[in-house]
Amino acid sequence: MKKKVLFVATVTRHINAFHIPYLKYFKEKGYEVHVASNGDEDILYCDKHYEVEFEREPLKSKNIKAYKKLKNIIYENDYDIIHCHTPVAGVLTRLAAKKARKRGTKIIYTAHGFHFYKGAPLKNWLLFYPIEKNLAKHTDVLITINVEDYELAKKKFKAKKIERVHGIGVDKQKFDISMTETERNKIRESFSVGELDYLIMYAAELNKNKNQMMLIDAMKILVKSYPNIKLILAGTGILEEEYRKEITKSCLQSNILLIGYRTDIPKLLKISDLYVATSKREGLPINIVEAMVSGLPLVVTNSRGQRELVEDGKNGYIVKLGDVNALVEKIRNIYLDYRIKKQFTTSAKEKSKPYLLENVFQEMKNIYNA
Repeated sequence: MKKKVLFVATVTRHINAFHIPYLKYFKEKGYEVHVASNGDEDILYCDKHYEVEFEREPLKSKNIKAYKKLKNIIYENDYDIIHCHTPVAGVLTRLAAKKARKRGTKIIYTAHGFHFYKGAPLKNWLLFYPIEKNLAKHTDVLITINVEDYELAKKKFKAKKIERVHGIGVDKQKFDISMTETERNKIRESFSVGELDYLIMYAAELNKNKNQMMLIDAMKILVKSYPNIKLILAGTGILEEEYRKEITKSCLQSNILLIGYRTDIPKLLKISDLYVATSKREGLPINIVEAMVSGLPLVVTNSRGQRELVEDGKNGYIVKLGDVNALVEKIRNIYLDYRIKKQFTTSAKEKSKPYLLENVFQEMKNIYNA
């Protein structure tokens, strides 16, 4: 009888963005590959996709229906392995799979960054910590992707095994690309960015956590002295209109470009001079790893995950969250001193090696086959 594996995530785009290589791996091993997620997009290497209407907010009533549907899916299919991702899907899957686990199903959960961490709001600890601690007992392998989460889990949780992997893996061939000066300038021109302009990039959902307003405030100061500095914000989100109004109010329309959701991030990184991330909370941000593989110097805020990737003064700078003046200073340092950029570029590529897909893939294969 054919072996079966189930991947679960709150939304289908999470599967498509991060887990296709692993679906392919199981398919090539002869498994029947199933996915349960919210969203009807096509999924490569997937034999059966169950649309489950997960809600991101844990206490939404739809999640009760999602739990019941998931429980039936698991009961009917007798999976050999279930690998769940994202907080809500991770909770509901492990609850729904309790009986299956007793029958021999291996339950794997990847925590892409616990909502409780050093400096997190008290409500996060009160709500999410007890849930994760309890569900760890029903988990065969709990995978963490940063050192802080790993150490906490090893100390406090009772999962059968606790592992740390280096994120979800970035494909070097996709991001370490070559581009002629002519090609580079042509793409920059399409955004009204000149050959002598200095281009900063940040690709992230436009929301409070990603904290683009801090970067917008920094740009208000920078362009007064350096009008050729431009910023690309790639992404969509609930704060898009608010950011647009602030940019217009500050007369920065020609310096700050909101370009929406993009599928050409590797090319955008290649035309950029600097990558900045101002996030308040991160597990292990793939956008920074992508920038590192692309060889960009970095300026990031001092949040978990980001400070794990960036060594202050080696492959970039780390600034205190909310310290706009420090952000301005560090951007200015890199802008004015080519030697710093060159040093950071070399270090960024070296630092990215453990986080490349080929290495993370091997870590995951060892876990799947253990």
